[in-house]
Amino acid sequence: MAVAWCLLPDKVSWMRVIPNLSISPEKVFFVISKSRRSDSEAAGNGVILESGDDDMSFGRGGRGETTDRAELSGFIRDLNVDEQIDLVALTWLGRGDGDLSDWRELRAQAAQAHNQRTASYLIGTPMLADYLEEAMAQFGKSFEEFEEQL
Repeated sequence: MAVAWCLLPDKVSWMRVIPNLSISPEKVFFVISKSRRSDSEAAGNGVILESGDDDMSFGRGGRGETTDRAELSGFIRDLNVDEQIDLVALTWLGRGDGDLSDWRELRAQAAQAHNQRTASYLIGTPMLADYLEEAMAQFGKSFEEFEEQL
């Protein structure tokens, strides 16, 4: 029993507390997926990029960058205010504006900046998917694990 008392403080000292999110990881990974898809199509100027899925093209009546961006914009607008705030704070966390210990401050700044243009702001953010993926990694969540569940 004395050994347990000696080990516990050491174990607790290296454990970090992970803040709770108002937005589910699945919703964040959906935004990552849609953002990547839209960015890939924009880079390919409307051609199918190594897919074989005709639904990915836009020029043949399929879904394209405009449709994906509209869907992503609608999805973000449909999130509640707390989820939108988390999404902005996650973006800032992922781009290096702080680390997990700064989460409360980042989230407070995102709450203060919140307005009706959150979707436009996020969609217009270069490297949005990378930033969100990096932030989720800090929360111990990976996009690969999400993809495996699909």
